[in-house]
Amino acid sequence: MKPAPFEYHSPKSLDEALSLLSQHGFDAKVLAGGQSLVPTMNFRLAQPSVLIDLNRVSELFYIQPHNDAGLRLGAMTRQREVERSPLVAQLAPLIAETMPHIAHPQIRNRGTIGGSLAHADPSAELPAVMVALEAKFLLRKIGGERGVAARDFFVDLFTTALEPDELLTEIQVPSLPPNTGWAFREIARRHGDYALVGVAALVTVDDKNQCQQARLVFLSVGNGPVVAKQAAQSLIGQMPSPNVFQEAAQLAAEKDIEPSTDIHASAEFRRHLARVLTEQALSVAFERALKN
Repeated sequence: MKPAPFEYHSPKSLDEALSLLSQHGFDAKVLAGGQSLVPTMNFRLAQPSVLIDLNRVSELFYIQPHNDAGLRLGAMTRQREVERSPLVAQLAPLIAETMPHIAHPQIRNRGTIGGSLAHADPSAELPAVMVALEAKFLLRKIGGERGVAARDFFVDLFTTALEPDELLTEIQVPSLPPNTGWAFREIARRHGDYALVGVAALVTVDDKNQCQQARLVFLSVGNGPVVAKQAAQSLIGQMPSPNVFQEAAQLAAEKDIEPSTDIHASAEFRRHLARVLTEQALSVAFERALKN
């Protein structure tokens, strides 16, 4: 298959890219790494009349520390660069742990952080991880900029809060509180396939080793990242133990998520996987929290 005809632009600056978006709006698609957009164009599932290629906009390629000891990621930063970055490993270890699970090295060599987030695939790892980390996204357009919390950015299946003339330019990841542990777990039929279920876990313990704060966010169990509020709440004030992990995992699987059945897995099998992966993730996250 070949894509439908389109008009191609390759801006050299962010201002030029935003001007093109303002001019063409709904008719335009933004090309970042192209690992999701190009296949959909080839199958004519997407038929933009204008393609705006961001690969020459050097302003959007960076990994930097943030003012509060967090992390700033330019939206065009390649996933492979994030995976290999010592700064990411230091300031956002959950992201570093997640990156090798994303597709294959060949995909990560071209795929970008912002492209994956803006695509909003419910089976993608990065949206769930950014929600778990309470990241903030900067959205730019001609004459303005706004910040949107990750939890508010993902609206529905392949749908985000981006307006037609807006561009995701930066991801801001806050620093983790002291005594915080993290873990990412997923399962796929083959390495590199989309996960049947995945979960990102963050837990913080107090000076008595009791859980002070917890976040669990799932992928591949809904139309976007799914926050397991009841499971996380059940952990507050608890001492880490296998029984506590099992109870939280059961709540997540039975109360917090509503997976669907498709050609890859039944809803019940996805609930089973959610229970198993949650127990594993919590065990690792609490172990790390107690060592910090």
